[in-house]
Amino acid sequence: MSPGTDKRPTLPKEEIARLGDEIYQRDVRPQVAGKHQDDYVAIDLDSGSWAVSDDILTSTASLRAEHPDAVNVWLVRVGHRAVHHFKSPRLRRPASCRSG
Repeated sequence: MSPGTDKRPTLPKEEIARLGDEIYQRDVRPQVAGKHQDDYVAIDLDSGSWAVSDDILTSTASLRAEHPDAVNVWLVRVGHRAVHHFKSPRLRRPASCRSG
């Protein structure tokens, strides 16, 4: 810890992603797969503790209630590759690009 601070330094983004995925695949996924489809998991990377809920805020709040000093937190959505996805309207191809 740096002098005058009460929190651990955060890890680089790449390390957070690597550790988060490793802990999820090894420790969490076997316990939540099937039972918590589409729910959100918040993982404290320093302790390995985690919390699951049907919304992001509740899973994060539950984790922070037990680990208020958690700074390296990874979020995962059970059964998905990403926590969220963004849809955009399908773009229409200009008439000049259409075939036939």
